[in-house]
Amino acid sequence: MTLPRPHDIPTNAGVYRFRDSTGRVIYVGKAGNLRSRLGSYFADQATLHPRTRSLVECATSVDWVVVGNEVEALTLEFAWIKEFDPRFNVRFRDDKTYPYLAVTVGEEFPRVSVVREAKRKGTKYFGPYAHAWAIRDTVDEVLKVFPIRSCRDGVYRRAKQVGRPCLLGYIGKCSAPCVEKITPEDYRALVNNFCTFMAGQGEAFIRDLDRAMQAASQSQNYEEAGRLRDRVGALRAAMERNAVVFADNTDADVIAMVEEQLEAGIQIFHVRGGRIRGERGFVLEKSEELSSSGYLERVLQRIYDEEIDIPREVLVSTKLESVGVWESWLSQKRGSAVSVRVPQRGDKRALLETASINAQHTLALHKLRRSSDLTSRSRALQELKDALGLADVPLRIECIDVSTLQGQDTVASLVVFEDALPKKREYRSFIIRTVTADDTGAVAEVVTRRFRPGKGEQDPAAVDEARRRFAYPPGLLVIDGGWPQVRAAQDALMAAGITDVPVIGLAKRLEEIWLPDDRDPVILPRTSEALYLLQRIRDEAHRTAIGLHRVRRARRATASALDDIVGLGPVRAKTLLRHFGSVRAIRAATPEELSTVEGIGPVLAATIAAALGEQEGSGNPVRKRERKGSQGDRD
Repeated sequence: MTLPRPHDIPTNAGVYRFRDSTGRVIYVGKAGNLRSRLGSYFADQATLHPRTRSLVECATSVDWVVVGNEVEALTLEFAWIKEFDPRFNVRFRDDKTYPYLAVTVGEEFPRVSVVREAKRKGTKYFGPYAHAWAIRDTVDEVLKVFPIRSCRDGVYRRAKQVGRPCLLGYIGKCSAPCVEKITPEDYRALVNNFCTFMAGQGEAFIRDLDRAMQAASQSQNYEEAGRLRDRVGALRAAMERNAVVFADNTDADVIAMVEEQLEAGIQIFHVRGGRIRGERGFVLEKSEELSSSGYLERVLQRIYDEEIDIPREVLVSTKLESVGVWESWLSQKRGSAVSVRVPQRGDKRALLETASINAQHTLALHKLRRSSDLTSRSRALQELKDALGLADVPLRIECIDVSTLQGQDTVASLVVFEDALPKKREYRSFIIRTVTADDTGAVAEVVTRRFRPGKGEQDPAAVDEARRRFAYPPGLLVIDGGWPQVRAAQDALMAAGITDVPVIGLAKRLEEIWLPDDRDPVILPRTSEALYLLQRIRDEAHRTAIGLHRVRRARRATASALDDIVGLGPVRAKTLLRHFGSVRAIRAATPEELSTVEGIGPVLAATIAAALGEQEGSGNPVRKRERKGSQGDRD
């Protein structure tokens, strides 16, 4: 890549483009200071993030455009992203298109329809909505009050030619402008009222209709009163389809983002007039080296590109680093002030938390669809074979993860995946006996116990049972860690006489794959199904290990001084605690007082008193939470 000289790069705000050898734009970015930002790409490649390093290795040139301020940079950046679709910029995975309600306000006689198309000029959009059937039901009710046309243009022209309206015109759900039953001015008023109602300002219409209904009833015009009553009912039915989330007339978009290593789930609630008018969820792939704020900015760019209905508030789950720039950009597009903030309390915070839960579900559903797809699973296994140079496709993969806290309660999990799906009945857990400064010793112990089952056991039956629990060796062994952990696992395999089980490590921070005989990691593409499979296996092993570690810590925390007394089981210990209330009170009791408790005889009472007296006299440093009342039995 031809590097520009630092003094040739301006210090102004601007937008830059990296190009490959064919001249194709592969990345677009913006900066408040172009010289400072571009200089970060030209550092030693060994210090760069893998995503940035891949970009620099593919790029052959860079150019830039200076703009007046960061708001202009934001606008130009997204315009270039749309134009060039660079492969190193964030990519969004949206597995479905969301329905919008469209009103063609640019036409002489606008029509209303439910669409999933790209937005067009001269059309006003409402939504997006979760389901097409829901918005169709709403429109069906609203057209009873505001009868604008919903027919296609061909039907409209045919009715105009023959001089007869379609069925909707006969049943009162269309004002039939095709046969001039309504003037263009009155029809435009209907359209404006329809749009005002759909924008969330329906209470005013209902109040006006209700007053007109009462007036018609008092003047004994019962037919008109009945017609107005039906209209009020139709509008109320339409409004009840949208959940009320705020007591006031809040206009806001609530945007939550939940992140993982390579992907993030997004959920948006569109709130208008205090009601949820639409929602959507999608997934983005983290292909850029950005902070959480940077990825959220990419989301905002996508949402508000050519967006007409920008609310007064944008409530987000992550604080933006350049919030002032975004407020200025959105305010310019809306034509009035827009606030971008993270709500801290109240109903808005509660709705944001609900959006976060939905974002998590969106991401989980996306991962589930990928893992349940047979084609994706087959491709992932084949990619693993090719990338690692394996002799066969690894149909059985095992993964080891170690969990500890300052060297205490060290445990390990071993999870099994067959045909890229978890096989939970073959999961194994290990309580680590090795005491080392790091987890390489724990990894070596687990590998030894896995591949030399029964070692150290004197009982032949125990040896057979240990061997039975591990049916056959895996086609690939994955270690949650870097090169030292992989090397320790490989040495343990060699010591066990195992030479046909390939072992790799997956480091969390940069998602690198480490091989035991190579000090340089293997970097899989971010879109690789193989990398996605390894992540799932590693995350499952980590989840299992963390769960076992928490159980071990809980057991230690709930232990008491009564646990080591010979002859005192958990049931009698609970009885003593229930009777005296605490170990301190038991220690202060005489043997005679102890023997009054049901199940505690004179001999056991003397043993308890002696044991507790020895603990107190020896200054036992164990400080453990005492179990009181009817807490659970000791595990």
